[in-house]
Amino acid sequence: MALDDWNRVLGTIVTGTFLCSREAFRVMCEQDTCGGRIINNGAPSAYTPRPRSAAYTAAKHAVLGLTRSLALDGRAHNIACGQIDVGNVEPPDGAPQPPARQADGSKAVEATLPVSHFTDALLLMASLPVTANVQSLTVLPTTMPFVGRG
Repeated sequence: MALDDWNRVLGTIVTGTFLCSREAFRVMCEQDTCGGRIINNGAPSAYTPRPRSAAYTAAKHAVLGLTRSLALDGRAHNIACGQIDVGNVEPPDGAPQPPARQADGSKAVEATLPVSHFTDALLLMASLPVTANVQSLTVLPTTMPFVGRG
């Protein structure tokens, strides 16, 4: 992998998440009553990577660490921070899911779930009072390769 590609992936995912979270903290603390909730976009790759995904996996590990750090730092400001990790979601245009690289190096079309299942989980996290937090939630199709990616 070229260094420019590595930097682009980490800059987009990690720095982008940091900048959005920093701005959310600022806005939430400027309210009459300081507080709120941040839900970061994680990925199953933060726990179990796919082959040939070093930059993406490293970036999603960093988001996981950032989320946990923000959850800790947010306590003093009544800000809860969690992360939702989403597996394969059906493409919005109804197109078939492209084949994904498997642990053995082959490619296979994997199961997907409707986007409504993801939004239901996201709404659950968002609906809680800031006195409760879902630190991380993984939503994926039951048959999607995850543990050991095989």
